[in-house]
Amino acid sequence: MPKTAKLAADIGGTFTDIVLEDGAKRWSGKVLTTTDAPELGVIEGIGLVLEASGLKPQDIGVFIHGTTLATNALIERKGAKTAFITTEGFRDIIEQGYEKRFDHYDLMIDRPVPLVPRTLRFEITERLAADGRELLPLDEGAVKKLAQRIIAEDVKSVAIGFLHAYAHDRHEARVRELLTRLLPQDVTVCISSEVAPEIREYERFSTTVANAYVRPLMASYLYRLRDQLKAMKLSAPLFLMMSGGGLTTLETAARFPIRLVESGPAGGAILASQIAAECALPHVLSFDMGGTTAKICLLTDGEPERARKFEIARAYRDMKGSGIPVRIPVIEMVEIGAGGGSIARVDKLSRITVGPDSAGSTPGPVCYGRGGTEPAVTDANLALGKIDPAYFAGGKIALDEAAAKAALQKNIGAKLGLKDFWPAAGVTEIVEENMANAARVHAIERGHDIAACTMIAFGGGAPLHACRLAEKVGVDTIIVPKGAGVGSAIGFLRAPVAYEITKSAVVSLENFDAARVNRLLAAMTADARAVVQPALGKAKPTVQVIADCRYIGQGHEIRVPVPVRKLMPADGAKLKAAFEKLYEQVYGLRIPNQEAEAITWSVTVSSQAKKPKRAAKATKKAAPKPRSKRTIYDPALGRQVAAPVYWRFDMKPGAAIKGPAIIAEDETSTIVGANFTASVNSLGYIILERRR
Repeated sequence: MPKTAKLAADIGGTFTDIVLEDGAKRWSGKVLTTTDAPELGVIEGIGLVLEASGLKPQDIGVFIHGTTLATNALIERKGAKTAFITTEGFRDIIEQGYEKRFDHYDLMIDRPVPLVPRTLRFEITERLAADGRELLPLDEGAVKKLAQRIIAEDVKSVAIGFLHAYAHDRHEARVRELLTRLLPQDVTVCISSEVAPEIREYERFSTTVANAYVRPLMASYLYRLRDQLKAMKLSAPLFLMMSGGGLTTLETAARFPIRLVESGPAGGAILASQIAAECALPHVLSFDMGGTTAKICLLTDGEPERARKFEIARAYRDMKGSGIPVRIPVIEMVEIGAGGGSIARVDKLSRITVGPDSAGSTPGPVCYGRGGTEPAVTDANLALGKIDPAYFAGGKIALDEAAAKAALQKNIGAKLGLKDFWPAAGVTEIVEENMANAARVHAIERGHDIAACTMIAFGGGAPLHACRLAEKVGVDTIIVPKGAGVGSAIGFLRAPVAYEITKSAVVSLENFDAARVNRLLAAMTADARAVVQPALGKAKPTVQVIADCRYIGQGHEIRVPVPVRKLMPADGAKLKAAFEKLYEQVYGLRIPNQEAEAITWSVTVSSQAKKPKRAAKATKKAAPKPRSKRTIYDPALGRQVAAPVYWRFDMKPGAAIKGPAIIAEDETSTIVGANFTASVNSLGYIILERRR
């Protein structure tokens, strides 16, 4: 019999979410993330859903996994001791950065600290020109001497980045060959021509260093997880979710773990994309709030915005340029420290602040009873009645409501003269305003009208805050999908098997060298297909090609779709016309008589997407009887009210209720604000609509 069951695991900073699907049936669960050994939490969660389903490990056909482990290692600086080898004269590139201040008015600015200290950044005599000519031969004797220095420094990972290696990699490849023979087997070596073969040496070097920094940790974790799965006789293929929204193999993920840094949030964007297609939504604001962060993503016609540049570990909250840049395919979103574990305090100006630091799973919010002393957003939601203390995470984690209220009063209320539920109300209002402000800025920067969007809310925290957030940003409709509390893990199961390869090659669009481009794209397509095809069997993949184009002399590019066929010289003019049309949409003008060029080419090979099931109009049905009542604080009314509590699965398609109310389920609860009505559509999604 074919193995039809599919399993997904999403490791977050606080919870590890597990989802098991077998046909139309679904089982899910949350366990606290085991920070020191993340694979143990995954195995525990798998055991819980297998027990609930009655299935065996041998029944699983595919296992898809996403993790924040690489991100956390970079933020917390817990990666391997890394050395960086570069062309003579360029070792300080990763510290000089863009040679500009990201905050012009801060005289005491803290720049991001490089992952590799200057004492472990080494120079080698070698030089290739941009056209591939050898200006200086590689000094192989110096490489051999350097190997002894690396051994003496007990370095565990080496990043190599030479000038113009994005186009000509022979010197990088030779140094790797030499070091692989000279260094101990447990030392990993990464070269920039494989990790990020693109122009702009600072970003290329930074990405290669970051990949080398986390590779020993990530490879060790992934292979430990593989061994644990084998031990429990789960032999299904294991795929990893990537930041760009595609899946890749364990072996590829272990080589390029930098591509996993936003894997969890990417799963959420994939889920939002599917829901947008099912409900025919042209403009969507995806709102994913978990235990550590909140993520905001904009989608147009069912597709999230994508980019190939991302910043990790910003020294200044939400300030561009204050982090470590990496060049990887990534779904464009804004992520802020606003999750259930985000810690609330009163600052020196007697203001309530929330985050960006989180209590995580250890010790966690005060109400977890695991040693936490500072109140978090979850403590505030519990004190406001939004969470049932006896049924948190499906009843697996008992919450201490009295301890949460006491911590809020001590740390917030006593300092501001607030009593009763007002300290908790202040915390939730601030965290909701933080998220609203991030959403507004993100939409404005991309030219979107946020009020024209439908919000899709998922993650354990989003349904608790969605109505208030919608009021703040002017959104009228909210969708809470089935399994919202484990939405990113569900998104993993909807993601295509895909791999993107990017390479810089400057080609004039006026004098278009079609033969050169065809050779380049054919090689890139073959490499990407080699990663994807084994997972697809005999199925035919789809191919997408993008060219980053600009007017000659400019420093930024626009992504232009390229026909997937053999290109002809006349296609240069067609690409320029497409580029200028997009340029005018973004900047409001075209530059006449200005030559244009393509700088970077990307090829994505992926499995073919299945057509989604469209939502139909549901026949009106009577609302079920509430299971109980609970006193909650409703910010629209500015007071506490007695709200009926409905069990989500009692509400059939067509049923509708008015707020204030609570719709409870295992992994989260949807708070229906006083200004909203809630109904269930034909797909079982909760539709919240604002009453004017």
